[in-house]
Amino acid sequence: MPERGSPTLRHRRLGRELRRLRERSGMIGDEVATRLRWSTAKVSRIENAKTLPTPRDLEALLELYNADTEVRLELQELRRSAARKGWWEEHRESLPPDLIPLLELEVEATTIRNWEPQIVPGLLQTEEYAHAVMETTQPVVQIPHAWLRDRVRVRMMRQKILLLEANPVNLVVVFEESVLRRQFGDSSVMQGQLQKLIEMSELDHVELRILPQDAPPPMPTGPFVHLQLPDFPDMVYLEEFFGAKLVEDPQRVFAYERAFNYLMDIALDEESSRRLVQKTLERW
Repeated sequence: MPERGSPTLRHRRLGRELRRLRERSGMIGDEVATRLRWSTAKVSRIENAKTLPTPRDLEALLELYNADTEVRLELQELRRSAARKGWWEEHRESLPPDLIPLLELEVEATTIRNWEPQIVPGLLQTEEYAHAVMETTQPVVQIPHAWLRDRVRVRMMRQKILLLEANPVNLVVVFEESVLRRQFGDSSVMQGQLQKLIEMSELDHVELRILPQDAPPPMPTGPFVHLQLPDFPDMVYLEEFFGAKLVEDPQRVFAYERAFNYLMDIALDEESSRRLVQKTLERW
């Protein structure tokens, strides 16, 4: 399996480090462009991660900024890793384009917090449940059956990479109690799904919380994913009917962070949530 990591975030890191080197050298973008005989726009595109510098361009910048050997080696490796493809690239054609930003970010997140009001969160779904969910939306979102199979496969790969391999992400999910009774597939699919929820909730890095039906109504928001990253500001991935989008504005991200905290406050604790899943499983 390809190396876990986000080429996009590594590209951003490279641009950020090159900007820091330029600022420490006391130069502005115009001066760099003049001395290297580049356009100012090229310098800006490199620093803002719009363009990945070639190895030769990177060497020219490091030489101009008098970077020491340690910094040179670090940024050369960062450039090489930014040029590698993510594990999802072989399935890109089958995936909705709006999903790619989430895949690029979650592989480097330290914590993923997911609110899901209608279905089991994707990172906790069984293969059968995921297939049933996607088949249900098939009449609305027309895609080839081969793409559907690829999307299910990618969902399972995400779980393995993020939750079941070395250095797993911390996953916190909150979903409504009605999700446990909303049927996708036959009863055996639901039994398998609820059993998986119980098993995954017992992992140290997975926290499962359920919003009971008698809890105060949650805020009027659809599903969202709050991503905490090691050396970048938090981001939020919003799922909508006509696609999805990434939220990076600090004020809006903070609002979603507070919304998730509120959901955690009114949801059942971990043990009570696990007991509710077990009780509902027995009914299936």
